[in-house]
Amino acid sequence: MCNHNPRCPVAKAADRESARLRVHRPEQGWSLLCNGVVLFEDTGELLPDGQIISPHGPTPVTAVAA
Repeated sequence: MCNHNPRCPVAKAADRESARLRVHRPEQGWSLLCNGVVLFEDTGELLPDGQIISPHGPTPVTAVAA
């Protein structure tokens, strides 16, 4: 699905939510990411294989020491 360089993370990757938006429907509460993941406004997800990821809140960002 992804034609970007560098490529977006695949749907099974831990950072899958960082893929680029393909379709954004805020009035309906969902977005389709470049990797095929449907991301819902409550942070739930639907993966391309049909797997459901329960709402989990924002993904924490960890600081990296320089």
